[in-house]
Amino acid sequence: QVQLVESGGGLVQAGGSLRLSCAASPRTFSNYRMGWFRQAPGKEREFVAAISWSASNPYYADSVKGRFTISRDNPKNSVYLQMDSLKPEDTAVYYCASDVHGMVARYWGQGTQVTVSS
Repeated sequence: QVQLVESGGGLVQAGGSLRLSCAASPRTFSNYRMGWFRQAPGKEREFVAAISWSASNPYYADSVKGRFTISRDNPKNSVYLQMDSLKPEDTAVYYCASDVHGMVARYWGQGTQVTVSS
């Protein structure tokens, strides 16, 4: 069964932090590169970060580099996004994705809302 379930979104003030979690079914997690994307109101979905199965060489969008950290826990079939120094422009629905290649992905979660107030 293909399943990706995000959690951890919410409302936070600018400068604050949030940690997003994504629980995946083994079918959508094992051996795949995992990632996070986001979509702000009126904008297209954009890539945020991705991490390989071995957790080597995570890569980030320039807009979040140095502020966001992606990680994964393979025994728990989970991937995380630690978001620090949040800005109002980070406000978006954040999506967990599996089988990420470059800036596209095959499997998607339903998304979790992140709102950063100024």
